[in-house]
Amino acid sequence: MGLPADDEHAALFTVGQVAQMLEVRQAFLRRIDDQRVVSPERSAGGQRRYSRHEIGRIQQVVTMMGEGMTLPAIRRIFELQHELAEITRERDELARRLATSRDERPSREPGRG
Repeated sequence: MGLPADDEHAALFTVGQVAQMLEVRQAFLRRIDDQRVVSPERSAGGQRRYSRHEIGRIQQVVTMMGEGMTLPAIRRIFELQHELAEITRERDELARRLATSRDERPSREPGRG
């Protein structure tokens, strides 16, 4: 069985690899994990393992910090983005259910009801 290289959420990269890729310090990666801004999965041995999705988030963190944002503010933005995505999924599911129930409802005859 091969590595899930096409899965952007597969935790494949170590702290050292990500630090080198993004030209950031390993301490920075540990800090944003400790402050729950970007929290990677852990290996069986307890080492952080980052996915491509998390690496993209770290790039966003670096950009936002460069614009003067604090880590708590960035964490809140990520939380709100997650909440918005959840609400959007719920809305879409409700719209789908409503459309299905309308399609399944028997039509009324004119003049009745």
